[in-house]
Amino acid sequence: LLVFSNNENKYKLSYCNGVNLSMKKTILIVIINFISAQLYLELLGQDFDKPIYVTTSPINSNIFYIVEQDGYIWIVDDGKELSTPFLDITDRTHKPLFPADEMGLLGFAFDPNFTDNGFIYINYNDKDDNTIISRFKTESNKVDINTEQYILRFKQPYSNHNGGHIAFDSEGYFYISVGDGGSAGDPDNRAQDLTNLFGSILRIKLNDDASYSIPKDNPFLKDNYMKEIWSYGLRNVWRFSFDKLNNDMYLGDVGQNAWEEINYISHDSKGGLNFGWNIMEASSVFLRDYNDSILHHYQLPVFEYPNDAKYVRTILGIKQKDVHGCSVTGGYVYRGSRIPELYGRYFFGDYCTGKIWSFYLNDGKAIDFRDHTNELLGSINKSKFYLSSFGESENGELLLVDYSGSIYRISEK
Repeated sequence: LLVFSNNENKYKLSYCNGVNLSMKKTILIVIINFISAQLYLELLGQDFDKPIYVTTSPINSNIFYIVEQDGYIWIVDDGKELSTPFLDITDRTHKPLFPADEMGLLGFAFDPNFTDNGFIYINYNDKDDNTIISRFKTESNKVDINTEQYILRFKQPYSNHNGGHIAFDSEGYFYISVGDGGSAGDPDNRAQDLTNLFGSILRIKLNDDASYSIPKDNPFLKDNYMKEIWSYGLRNVWRFSFDKLNNDMYLGDVGQNAWEEINYISHDSKGGLNFGWNIMEASSVFLRDYNDSILHHYQLPVFEYPNDAKYVRTILGIKQKDVHGCSVTGGYVYRGSRIPELYGRYFFGDYCTGKIWSFYLNDGKAIDFRDHTNELLGSINKSKFYLSSFGESENGELLLVDYSGSIYRISEK
Protein backbone atom coordinates (compact mmCIF):
# COMPACT_ATOMS: atom_id res chain seq x y z
CA LEU A 1 0.00 0.00 0.00
CA LEU A 2 1.40 3.34 -1.08
CA VAL A 3 0.19 6.79 -0.10
CA PHE A 4 1.02 9.83 -2.19
CA SER A 5 0.56 13.32 -0.84
CA ASN A 6 0.23 16.50 -2.82
CA ASN A 7 0.61 20.10 -1.72
CA GLU A 8 0.57 22.53 -4.63
CA ASN A 9 2.04 19.85 -6.90
CA LYS A 10 5.05 19.16 -4.67
CA TYR A 11 5.96 15.56 -4.05
CA LYS A 12 8.25 15.75 -1.04
CA LEU A 13 10.08 12.75 0.27
CA SER A 14 10.83 11.26 3.61
CA TYR A 15 12.44 7.94 4.20
CA CYS A 16 9.58 6.42 6.15
CA ASN A 17 8.16 4.20 3.42
CA GLY A 18 9.18 6.86 0.90
CA VAL A 19 6.31 9.21 1.84
CA ASN A 20 5.97 12.33 3.95
CA LEU A 21 2.70 11.69 5.80
CA SER A 22 2.69 15.17 7.27
CA MET A 23 1.58 16.71 3.98
CA LYS A 24 -1.70 18.56 4.18
CA LYS A 25 -3.66 16.77 1.48
CA THR A 26 -3.60 13.07 0.76
CA ILE A 27 -5.09 12.72 -2.69
CA LEU A 28 -4.19 9.28 -3.90
CA ILE A 29 -4.04 5.82 -2.40
CA VAL A 30 -3.01 3.13 -4.83
CA ILE A 31 -1.81 -0.42 -4.91
CA ILE A 32 0.96 -0.99 -7.44
CA ASN A 33 2.64 -4.21 -8.47
CA PHE A 34 5.33 -4.94 -5.95
CA ILE A 35 8.87 -4.91 -7.35
CA SER A 36 9.99 -8.41 -6.53
CA ALA A 37 13.21 -8.26 -8.54
CA GLN A 38 16.38 -8.32 -6.46
CA LEU A 39 18.48 -5.61 -8.06
CA TYR A 40 22.22 -5.24 -8.03
CA LEU A 41 24.89 -3.20 -9.78
CA GLU A 42 26.91 -5.20 -12.29
CA LEU A 43 30.42 -3.80 -12.74
CA LEU A 44 31.25 -3.08 -16.39
CA GLY A 45 34.53 -1.18 -16.03
CA GLN A 46 36.60 0.68 -13.47
CA ASP A 47 39.61 2.93 -12.87
CA PHE A 48 38.37 5.64 -15.21
CA ASP A 49 39.37 9.25 -14.54
CA LYS A 50 36.39 11.54 -13.85
CA PRO A 51 33.85 9.62 -15.95
CA ILE A 52 30.72 11.67 -16.67
CA TYR A 53 28.72 9.65 -19.22
CA VAL A 54 28.29 6.18 -20.68
CA THR A 55 26.39 4.81 -23.64
CA THR A 56 26.61 1.80 -25.93
CA SER A 57 27.29 1.21 -29.58
CA PRO A 58 24.22 1.69 -31.80
CA ILE A 59 25.07 -1.73 -33.22
CA ASN A 60 26.04 -3.75 -30.15
CA SER A 61 24.72 -3.11 -26.62
CA ASN A 62 27.72 -4.97 -25.14
CA ILE A 63 30.18 -2.35 -26.41
CA PHE A 64 30.33 0.56 -23.97
CA TYR A 65 31.66 4.07 -24.56
CA ILE A 66 32.83 5.89 -21.43
CA VAL A 67 33.30 9.67 -21.51
CA GLU A 68 35.95 11.23 -19.27
CA GLN A 69 35.73 14.89 -18.41
CA ASP A 70 39.37 15.53 -19.36
CA GLY A 71 38.62 14.87 -23.02
CA TYR A 72 38.78 11.12 -23.59
CA ILE A 73 36.22 8.54 -24.68
CA TRP A 74 37.16 4.90 -24.02
CA ILE A 75 35.67 1.66 -25.29
CA VAL A 76 34.93 -1.41 -23.19
CA ASP A 77 34.20 -4.35 -25.48
CA ASP A 78 32.93 -7.57 -23.90
CA GLY A 79 34.45 -6.60 -20.55
CA LYS A 80 37.82 -5.55 -21.95
CA GLU A 81 38.93 -1.93 -22.11
CA LEU A 82 40.66 -1.13 -25.39
CA SER A 83 44.13 0.33 -24.92
CA THR A 84 43.64 3.11 -27.47
CA PRO A 85 41.03 5.78 -26.77
CA PHE A 86 38.11 6.11 -29.15
CA LEU A 87 38.47 9.90 -28.85
CA ASP A 88 41.27 12.08 -27.49
CA ILE A 89 40.71 15.83 -27.62
CA THR A 90 42.74 16.72 -24.54
CA ASP A 91 44.68 19.12 -26.76
CA ARG A 92 41.62 21.38 -27.07
CA THR A 93 39.47 20.66 -24.00
CA HIS A 94 39.42 22.57 -20.75
CA LYS A 95 41.06 20.36 -18.15
CA PRO A 96 39.14 20.22 -14.85
CA LEU A 97 41.32 21.93 -12.27
CA PHE A 98 39.50 21.14 -9.01
CA PRO A 99 36.87 18.63 -7.78
CA ALA A 100 33.86 20.86 -8.49
CA ASP A 101 35.06 22.11 -11.89
CA GLU A 102 32.07 21.87 -14.25
CA MET A 103 33.95 22.37 -17.52
CA GLY A 104 35.43 19.80 -19.86
CA LEU A 105 34.04 17.15 -22.18
CA LEU A 106 30.40 16.92 -21.08
CA GLY A 107 28.26 15.32 -23.80
CA PHE A 108 28.45 12.65 -26.50
CA ALA A 109 25.99 11.22 -29.03
CA PHE A 110 26.04 8.95 -32.07
CA ASP A 111 24.41 10.13 -35.26
CA PRO A 112 21.08 8.32 -35.86
CA ASN A 113 22.63 7.10 -39.15
CA PHE A 114 25.99 6.27 -37.60
CA THR A 115 26.25 2.87 -39.27
CA ASP A 116 26.13 4.63 -42.65
CA ASN A 117 27.96 7.91 -42.06
CA GLY A 118 30.22 7.27 -39.02
CA PHE A 119 29.46 10.66 -37.43
CA ILE A 120 29.58 11.40 -33.70
CA TYR A 121 28.81 14.60 -31.80
CA ILE A 122 30.31 16.03 -28.63
CA ASN A 123 29.69 18.96 -26.31
CA TYR A 124 32.75 20.41 -24.55
CA ASN A 125 34.38 23.54 -23.18
CA ASP A 126 37.55 24.59 -24.94
CA LYS A 127 40.58 26.17 -23.28
CA ASP A 128 39.07 29.64 -23.78
CA ASP A 129 35.87 28.70 -21.91
CA ASN A 130 33.72 28.47 -25.01
CA THR A 131 31.02 25.83 -25.31
CA ILE A 132 31.62 23.83 -28.48
CA ILE A 133 29.15 21.44 -30.09
CA SER A 134 30.92 19.71 -32.94
CA ARG A 135 30.91 16.71 -35.26
CA PHE A 136 33.66 14.19 -35.98
CA LYS A 137 34.09 11.34 -38.43
CA THR A 138 35.07 7.90 -37.17
CA GLU A 139 37.02 5.18 -38.92
CA SER A 140 37.99 1.72 -37.67
CA ASN A 141 36.79 2.24 -34.09
CA LYS A 142 38.60 5.54 -33.70
CA VAL A 143 37.70 9.19 -34.15
CA ASP A 144 39.73 11.19 -36.64
CA ILE A 145 40.30 14.36 -34.61
CA ASN A 146 41.24 16.27 -37.77
CA THR A 147 37.66 16.00 -39.05
CA GLU A 148 36.09 18.26 -36.41
CA GLN A 149 33.38 20.59 -37.69
CA TYR A 150 31.76 23.16 -35.39
CA ILE A 151 27.97 23.20 -35.16
CA LEU A 152 27.67 25.77 -32.35
CA ARG A 153 30.23 27.84 -30.46
CA PHE A 154 29.54 30.44 -27.78
CA LYS A 155 31.35 31.97 -24.80
CA GLN A 156 30.41 30.98 -21.26
CA PRO A 157 30.03 33.99 -18.91
CA TYR A 158 31.12 31.95 -15.87
CA SER A 159 32.77 28.60 -15.34
CA ASN A 160 29.73 26.78 -13.90
CA HIS A 161 26.31 25.80 -15.28
CA ASN A 162 27.38 24.67 -18.72
CA GLY A 163 24.59 22.14 -19.24
CA GLY A 164 26.41 19.87 -21.64
CA HIS A 165 24.05 17.05 -22.59
CA ILE A 166 23.21 16.29 -26.22
CA ALA A 167 20.82 13.71 -27.66
CA PHE A 168 18.63 12.88 -30.64
CA ASP A 169 14.94 12.15 -30.29
CA SER A 170 13.16 9.42 -32.23
CA GLU A 171 12.35 11.85 -35.05
CA GLY A 172 15.99 12.74 -35.59
CA TYR A 173 15.97 16.22 -34.06
CA PHE A 174 19.09 17.20 -32.11
CA TYR A 175 18.71 18.62 -28.58
CA ILE A 176 21.27 20.49 -26.49
CA SER A 177 21.08 21.52 -22.82
CA VAL A 178 22.53 24.96 -22.12
CA GLY A 179 22.91 26.16 -18.53
CA ASP A 180 22.00 29.66 -17.36
CA GLY A 181 25.56 30.93 -17.79
CA GLY A 182 26.65 30.40 -14.21
CA SER A 183 27.40 32.27 -11.04
CA ALA A 184 24.53 32.02 -8.49
CA GLY A 185 20.91 33.00 -8.93
CA ASP A 186 21.30 33.81 -12.65
CA PRO A 187 22.44 37.39 -11.93
CA ASP A 188 21.87 38.60 -15.50
CA ASN A 189 18.46 36.91 -15.84
CA ARG A 190 19.57 34.94 -18.89
CA ALA A 191 17.23 31.99 -18.38
CA GLN A 192 14.17 34.22 -18.88
CA ASP A 193 15.69 36.07 -21.83
CA LEU A 194 14.78 34.51 -25.19
CA THR A 195 17.34 36.65 -27.02
CA ASN A 196 20.20 34.46 -25.76
CA LEU A 197 20.71 30.68 -25.67
CA PHE A 198 21.32 30.33 -21.93
CA GLY A 199 19.03 28.49 -19.52
CA SER A 200 17.38 26.48 -22.25
CA ILE A 201 17.00 23.32 -24.26
CA LEU A 202 17.82 23.83 -27.93
CA ARG A 203 16.22 21.86 -30.76
CA ILE A 204 17.75 21.86 -34.24
CA LYS A 205 17.91 19.76 -37.40
CA LEU A 206 21.42 18.79 -38.45
CA ASN A 207 22.39 18.90 -42.12
CA ASP A 208 24.84 16.68 -43.98
CA ASP A 209 27.48 19.43 -44.10
CA ALA A 210 27.43 19.94 -40.27
CA SER A 211 25.35 23.09 -40.57
CA TYR A 212 21.88 23.10 -39.06
CA SER A 213 18.40 24.36 -39.78
CA ILE A 214 15.56 25.36 -37.47
CA PRO A 215 12.63 22.92 -37.41
CA LYS A 216 9.53 24.62 -38.82
CA ASP A 217 7.55 23.82 -35.69
CA ASN A 218 10.04 25.33 -33.21
CA PRO A 219 8.14 27.74 -30.95
CA PHE A 220 10.14 30.97 -31.32
CA LEU A 221 10.45 31.55 -35.04
CA LYS A 222 9.12 35.11 -34.87
CA ASP A 223 10.34 38.38 -33.36
CA ASN A 224 13.99 38.66 -32.30
CA TYR A 225 14.12 35.49 -30.24
CA MET A 226 16.69 32.72 -30.58
CA LYS A 227 14.95 30.33 -32.92
CA GLU A 228 16.92 27.32 -31.65
CA ILE A 229 15.19 27.42 -28.25
CA TRP A 230 12.71 24.62 -27.55
CA SER A 231 12.11 25.29 -23.83
CA TYR A 232 13.60 27.72 -21.32
CA GLY A 233 13.56 28.94 -17.72
CA LEU A 234 16.05 26.22 -16.75
CA ARG A 235 19.01 26.57 -14.43
CA ASN A 236 21.35 23.76 -15.41
CA VAL A 237 19.86 20.62 -16.91
CA TRP A 238 22.26 17.81 -16.06
CA ARG A 239 21.04 15.02 -18.27
CA PHE A 240 17.78 14.80 -20.14
CA SER A 241 16.41 11.79 -21.99
CA PHE A 242 13.69 10.58 -24.32
CA ASP A 243 11.46 7.66 -23.49
CA LYS A 244 12.20 4.99 -26.11
CA LEU A 245 8.53 4.01 -26.17
CA ASN A 246 6.86 7.35 -26.87
CA ASN A 247 9.52 10.11 -27.20
CA ASP A 248 8.44 11.86 -23.97
CA MET A 249 11.24 14.02 -22.58
CA TYR A 250 12.49 14.00 -18.96
CA LEU A 251 14.88 16.64 -17.62
CA GLY A 252 16.88 16.79 -14.39
CA ASP A 253 17.39 20.47 -13.53
CA VAL A 254 19.91 21.23 -10.78
CA GLY A 255 18.58 23.56 -8.07
CA GLN A 256 20.00 26.59 -6.27
CA ASN A 257 19.11 26.81 -2.58
CA ALA A 258 16.23 24.53 -1.75
CA TRP A 259 14.92 22.17 -4.48
CA GLU A 260 16.13 19.70 -7.10
CA GLU A 261 13.64 18.97 -9.83
CA ILE A 262 12.54 16.59 -12.57
CA ASN A 263 10.74 18.26 -15.46
CA TYR A 264 8.72 16.67 -18.22
CA ILE A 265 7.79 17.52 -21.81
CA SER A 266 5.23 15.34 -23.54
CA HIS A 267 6.00 14.00 -27.01
CA ASP A 268 3.07 16.01 -28.41
CA SER A 269 4.21 19.30 -26.88
CA LYS A 270 4.45 22.32 -29.17
CA GLY A 271 7.48 23.52 -27.23
CA GLY A 272 7.97 26.94 -25.71
CA LEU A 273 7.52 25.77 -22.11
CA ASN A 274 8.90 28.11 -19.45
CA PHE A 275 10.07 26.18 -16.37
CA GLY A 276 10.38 29.35 -14.31
CA TRP A 277 14.02 29.81 -13.34
CA ASN A 278 15.13 32.27 -11.94
CA ILE A 279 11.74 33.53 -10.82
CA MET A 280 10.94 30.03 -9.62
CA GLU A 281 13.04 27.27 -8.11
CA ALA A 282 11.09 24.10 -8.86
CA SER A 283 7.54 24.97 -7.73
CA SER A 284 8.62 27.56 -5.14
CA VAL A 285 9.06 31.27 -5.70
CA PHE A 286 12.77 32.12 -5.80
CA LEU A 287 12.74 35.89 -6.27
CA ARG A 288 11.21 37.80 -3.37
CA ASP A 289 9.45 40.31 -5.63
CA TYR A 290 6.99 37.60 -6.68
CA ASN A 291 4.42 35.48 -4.85
CA ASP A 292 2.49 32.28 -5.44
CA SER A 293 -0.03 34.03 -7.68
CA ILE A 294 2.41 33.64 -10.58
CA LEU A 295 2.55 29.82 -10.45
CA HIS A 296 0.16 29.38 -13.37
CA HIS A 297 2.61 31.15 -15.70
CA TYR A 298 5.18 28.37 -15.48
CA GLN A 299 5.54 24.68 -16.17
CA LEU A 300 6.01 23.11 -12.74
CA PRO A 301 8.13 20.00 -12.16
CA VAL A 302 6.60 16.55 -11.96
CA PHE A 303 8.89 15.75 -9.05
CA GLU A 304 11.15 17.63 -6.67
CA TYR A 305 13.17 16.85 -3.57
CA PRO A 306 14.99 18.96 -0.97
CA ASN A 307 18.42 20.37 -1.68
CA ASP A 308 19.64 19.76 1.87
CA ALA A 309 23.13 18.28 1.44
CA LYS A 310 26.11 20.61 1.47
CA TYR A 311 28.02 20.65 -1.82
CA VAL A 312 31.34 21.63 -0.25
CA ARG A 313 31.11 18.72 2.17
CA THR A 314 30.33 16.47 -0.77
CA ILE A 315 33.44 17.41 -2.76
CA LEU A 316 35.54 17.03 0.39
CA GLY A 317 34.18 13.50 0.84
CA ILE A 318 32.46 14.21 4.17
CA LYS A 319 29.57 11.83 4.88
CA GLN A 320 26.21 13.52 5.53
CA LYS A 321 23.36 11.71 7.24
CA ASP A 322 19.62 12.07 6.71
CA VAL A 323 19.88 14.28 3.62
CA HIS A 324 18.36 13.86 0.17
CA GLY A 325 20.97 15.53 -2.05
CA CYS A 326 22.21 18.73 -3.63
CA SER A 327 22.56 18.07 -7.37
CA VAL A 328 20.04 16.03 -9.35
CA THR A 329 21.23 13.60 -12.01
CA GLY A 330 18.55 13.03 -14.61
CA GLY A 331 18.09 9.49 -15.88
CA TYR A 332 15.97 7.33 -18.18
CA VAL A 333 12.70 5.47 -18.39
CA TYR A 334 13.51 1.77 -18.25
CA ARG A 335 12.55 0.07 -21.53
CA GLY A 336 14.81 -2.96 -21.32
CA SER A 337 13.81 -6.61 -21.24
CA ARG A 338 16.13 -8.02 -18.57
CA ILE A 339 14.02 -6.80 -15.60
CA PRO A 340 10.31 -6.75 -16.57
CA GLU A 341 9.24 -5.44 -13.14
CA LEU A 342 11.02 -2.15 -13.85
CA TYR A 343 9.44 -1.55 -17.25
CA GLY A 344 8.18 2.02 -17.58
CA ARG A 345 9.80 3.36 -14.41
CA TYR A 346 11.82 6.57 -14.65
CA PHE A 347 15.16 6.26 -12.83
CA PHE A 348 17.09 9.28 -11.55
CA GLY A 349 19.31 10.16 -8.62
CA ASP A 350 21.57 12.65 -6.90
CA TYR A 351 25.27 13.29 -7.42
CA CYS A 352 26.01 14.43 -3.88
CA THR A 353 24.46 11.54 -1.96
CA GLY A 354 24.53 8.81 -4.62
CA LYS A 355 20.86 8.10 -4.01
CA ILE A 356 19.01 6.23 -6.76
CA TRP A 357 15.24 6.54 -7.10
CA SER A 358 12.47 5.74 -9.54
CA PHE A 359 8.80 6.45 -10.17
CA TYR A 360 6.09 5.95 -12.74
CA LEU A 361 4.64 8.98 -14.47
CA ASN A 362 0.84 8.82 -14.66
CA ASP A 363 -1.12 11.67 -16.27
CA GLY A 364 1.76 14.05 -15.63
CA LYS A 365 2.16 13.04 -11.98
CA ALA A 366 4.89 11.00 -10.33
CA ILE A 367 3.50 7.93 -8.55
CA ASP A 368 4.90 4.85 -6.84
CA PHE A 369 8.16 6.46 -5.77
CA ARG A 370 10.86 3.92 -4.88
CA ASP A 371 14.23 4.33 -3.17
CA HIS A 372 16.71 1.80 -4.59
CA THR A 373 19.79 3.21 -2.90
CA ASN A 374 20.41 0.69 -0.14
CA GLU A 375 19.77 -2.29 -2.38
CA LEU A 376 21.96 -1.11 -5.26
CA LEU A 377 24.85 0.42 -3.31
CA GLY A 378 24.73 -2.46 -0.83
CA SER A 379 25.30 -4.86 -3.72
CA ILE A 380 28.73 -3.27 -4.32
CA ASN A 381 29.47 -2.60 -0.64
CA LYS A 382 29.61 1.14 -1.13
CA SER A 383 28.15 3.86 1.04
CA LYS A 384 29.76 6.67 -0.98
CA PHE A 385 28.76 7.00 -4.63
CA TYR A 386 29.08 10.10 -6.80
CA LEU A 387 26.35 9.59 -9.39
CA SER A 388 27.68 11.71 -12.24
CA SER A 389 25.41 10.21 -14.88
CA PHE A 390 23.01 7.55 -15.99
CA GLY A 391 23.27 5.94 -19.38
CA GLU A 392 21.05 3.82 -21.56
CA SER A 393 22.11 0.89 -23.72
CA GLU A 394 20.80 0.50 -27.22
CA ASN A 395 18.48 -2.25 -25.98
CA GLY A 396 17.06 -0.12 -23.15
CA GLU A 397 19.06 -1.33 -20.14
CA LEU A 398 20.14 1.24 -17.55
CA LEU A 399 23.75 2.18 -16.84
CA LEU A 400 25.26 4.20 -13.96
CA VAL A 401 28.46 6.21 -13.69
CA ASP A 402 30.34 6.70 -10.43
CA TYR A 403 32.52 9.82 -10.83
CA SER A 404 35.13 8.04 -8.71
CA GLY A 405 35.83 5.79 -11.69
CA SER A 406 33.42 2.84 -12.10
CA ILE A 407 30.67 2.01 -14.59
CA TYR A 408 27.72 -0.23 -13.74
CA ARG A 409 24.57 -1.77 -15.20
CA ILE A 410 21.41 -2.30 -13.18
CA SER A 411 20.80 -6.06 -13.21
CA GLU A 412 18.61 -8.65 -11.52
CA LYS A 413 19.81 -11.55 -9.40
